[in-house]
Amino acid sequence: MNFTLSQMPDRFVKPRCCGITMVMDKGLSIEEVKNFMSVAYPHVDVVKLGFGTSYVTPDLRKKIETYKSYDIPVYFGGTLFEAFAIRNQFEDYISVIKDYGIDWIEVSDGSITIPHAEKCGYIEKLTKHGKVLSEVGSKDAAHIIPPYKWIELMRAELEAGSSYVIAEAREAGNVGIYRGSGEVREGLVQEILTQIPAEKIIWEAPQKAQQLYFLELIGCNVNLGNIAPSEVIPLEAMRIGLRGDTFNLYLDKEKA
Repeated sequence: MNFTLSQMPDRFVKPRCCGITMVMDKGLSIEEVKNFMSVAYPHVDVVKLGFGTSYVTPDLRKKIETYKSYDIPVYFGGTLFEAFAIRNQFEDYISVIKDYGIDWIEVSDGSITIPHAEKCGYIEKLTKHGKVLSEVGSKDAAHIIPPYKWIELMRAELEAGSSYVIAEAREAGNVGIYRGSGEVREGLVQEILTQIPAEKIIWEAPQKAQQLYFLELIGCNVNLGNIAPSEVIPLEAMRIGLRGDTFNLYLDKEKA
């Protein structure tokens, strides 16, 4: 950090097991990646190449290597996994992630229907090839999953070998754990947290108000995902009480 300030929260340092910031890259150029990393790399834990963008991204290998030169792991969006799975090309998917040196792997079923036992089977197989993140929740806003089911699915996927479960919100933050307006389904979130450890959940939270909700609920070391590259520095400032929204969170009023 550039200055010394008292009364700052204990932010875990990299490599972090919690307090993760997962960034969504939806098509940055290699030069944009370099610029982004030059400013934000200390605060980025992992980058997701969103949905199926890796299929159409030019110089994909060079892009991945650029992130890795900053010790930032990269993984393909879960939609790409689903695209391979629905075409019965799971073994091809394994070959692709090996070829590109991908060792974080997302397993999701937000766009297709996979029997849950089969999904857990994919998770178990992929743990042999890297750190698995499994996404729970549908991309269909009309498909409302009750809280007990979220808990049941998350627990089973962690038991199958997922390092983290991702609470689905889409890139816009308007499905899954959120209402169509982007408002947090607070009852759902709080019920999940009665059964699933917070450090094992990555909450997709692309909107500032959503990020603030989880920071106030869980603390500065909450795992947050689908963060836009331009929002990494603002989020890190908000995590540690250096943005108006969280300014008073860590202050001892008698000393301040």
